[in-house]
Amino acid sequence: MTTAEDRGTARPAEARTAIVTVDDDPAVSRAVARDLRRRFGEDYRIVRAESAQTALDALREMKLRGDQVAVLLADYRMPQMNGIEFLEQAMDIYPGARRALLTAYADTGAAIDAINVVDLDYYLMKPWDPPEEKLYPVVDALLDSWLSADHRPVPEIKVVGHRWSARSSEVREFLARNQVPYRWYTSEEPEGQRLLAAAGVDDRRLPLVITPEGETLIEPSDADLASRVGLATTPSAEFYDLVVVGGGPAGLGSAVYGASEGLHTVLVERTATGGQAGQSSRIENYLGFPDGVSGAQLTDRARRQASKFGAEVLTAREVTGLEVNGSARTVRFDDGSAVSAQAVILATGVAYRKLDAPGVADMTGRGVFYGSALTEAPGCADHDIYIVGGANSAGQAAVFLAKNCRSVTILVRAPSLTNSMSHYLIEQVQSNPRISVRTCTEVAEAHGGDHLEQLTLRDSNTGELQTVDAQWLFVFIGAAPLTDWLAGVVQRDAHGFVLTGPDLLTAGQPPRGWPLDRPPYHLEASVPGVFVAGDVRAESAKRVASAVGEGAMAVMLVHRYLELL
Repeated sequence: MTTAEDRGTARPAEARTAIVTVDDDPAVSRAVARDLRRRFGEDYRIVRAESAQTALDALREMKLRGDQVAVLLADYRMPQMNGIEFLEQAMDIYPGARRALLTAYADTGAAIDAINVVDLDYYLMKPWDPPEEKLYPVVDALLDSWLSADHRPVPEIKVVGHRWSARSSEVREFLARNQVPYRWYTSEEPEGQRLLAAAGVDDRRLPLVITPEGETLIEPSDADLASRVGLATTPSAEFYDLVVVGGGPAGLGSAVYGASEGLHTVLVERTATGGQAGQSSRIENYLGFPDGVSGAQLTDRARRQASKFGAEVLTAREVTGLEVNGSARTVRFDDGSAVSAQAVILATGVAYRKLDAPGVADMTGRGVFYGSALTEAPGCADHDIYIVGGANSAGQAAVFLAKNCRSVTILVRAPSLTNSMSHYLIEQVQSNPRISVRTCTEVAEAHGGDHLEQLTLRDSNTGELQTVDAQWLFVFIGAAPLTDWLAGVVQRDAHGFVLTGPDLLTAGQPPRGWPLDRPPYHLEASVPGVFVAGDVRAESAKRVASAVGEGAMAVMLVHRYLELL
């Protein structure tokens, strides 16, 4: 038995959209397909399979044809590959499809576990009779969820650029982090050359971006890209209840809680939501995800959640100033425009510090990358990789890259990882035969022509130098808060982190110039109505969970502040 397709008369917009069901019991398989066809066959193709492997083969064929799959319904107890294992593999083919598990009462524990393993959307108990009460409402909800996310076919953007080009790397990173589908072509390969010729562009003016409508963008800025790919860049209003600056975990947490609690909220992000956490290949110590979750998945959920509650999310907007205008707080952008609100939450996070060694700056984007391991990973296969950094982001990148690379070497200035990396990650690093750790080691110099070719490493104890061949260096060091635009407006510490609450008090007294009778709230900056959450706050915990918590707490304090206006 291969697969059977039960076709209805589908509407044109959904002509290739399918609901796929797999069950190894032929009678159950036919019954599920029959009930699904009865209700949904007019609008969707019903594709059924009697083994997990057959269903996976069918999904791959559908992917090649450009078909869309809205819902996957799998029986839990199947030989060779159970329903959870099937859904886990199916996610790689159709990550946007909604997933449900058909299970007996005795297996509900496994179904609940699957909520974390494969992000299961729902589980159904056998028997599902009557389907009008137990099956159809669930599938209706899954279809509504799928349609609201708009997973229908979208023609891909094409990007043509030099393999070792800093700006080409930045464009790919921008699109990937904003979850915009694109196809990458180097200017040396035949298809890349054909696209350049068709656009009338020579290879000295790259990258070239071609939109699905055929519009060509030559060396586009992030703002140009954002406006062409459907990302919101312009606020819909001039005044809000709350402006959140920064789209990392703290900013997304603020946007979700602010909008869900009735505040007219806008979130402004410079590059892409998620911050450093959004670039993580896998976060395994976040509450509620025992099997881990990628930064991109966590970010996507949070962004959709914020939008669901009515928060606006603006991308590719550089904030350059903060002003106090009476009771209003005004955020200024780099193009001279501005947006005002009753309160502001600063959640700008931190950026990786630049590696200060000769040759590194010239090789940035051409073999040296800051926090872009996910985007560059496909090109690293079977290569020797070097990573600088000893914190969790470096460990997560090492474990991820080690899946396909020949070797990964972590370079750490400290004598061990124990002071900066979580214990679970240290165990993973130490148990992986492809990963090695060189302590008390730093990069002394980077060498290369059009791309990185060698690194000179220095032993910080002995001063001994060693030169190694290297085409890939990923840097995850330090935390630079990037708060120069706040100079003279709010108080910061010597490193640029923003001071809040008790840290502003001197001998129990509010900071100089504080205009209110009360002291600053716990997350409030030296300007009333300006709150700070996440890594940019002085003495913060620098963890995803604490950042989200501070984002929620900041909204609570915003409400308290607004009540006294």
